[in-house]
Amino acid sequence: MSENTNVKFTIGFNDPELEPEELEGQAQQLVAELRQMDELDAVDRVLDSNLPEGSKSLGGALVGLLTAEVNAANAGKLLGFLGDRLGGKSIEMAVEKDDRKLSVKAHSREELEAAVKAALEFIGE
Repeated sequence: MSENTNVKFTIGFNDPELEPEELEGQAQQLVAELRQMDELDAVDRVLDSNLPEGSKSLGGALVGLLTAEVNAANAGKLLGFLGDRLGGKSIEMAVEKDDRKLSVKAHSREELEAAVKAALEFIGE
């Protein structure tokens, strides 16, 4: 595994019991926390590319979605952080590396732990 290879994570909060504002709040909180990590190359919201022309939308971000990019050497640290912060939350996570993609869903701490383990195996840690 090349430590210079970038790994891209897309994380979506998808609890059907929560209102869009609550999902958005969870995503914004996680973005703020991730931006404090020195290991990450980039953290941002996922922008909606289908906004109508002339739309007055502020930011144009999709509700509850964010992306993070990290080099492969630090991917384990990011996954550990996510495991600590997101246990018990209903999420979907996509991991992309070398034109390959792994998608996982978790609705409990146990499922998140299994998802983190699968992501670590996928990126080769």
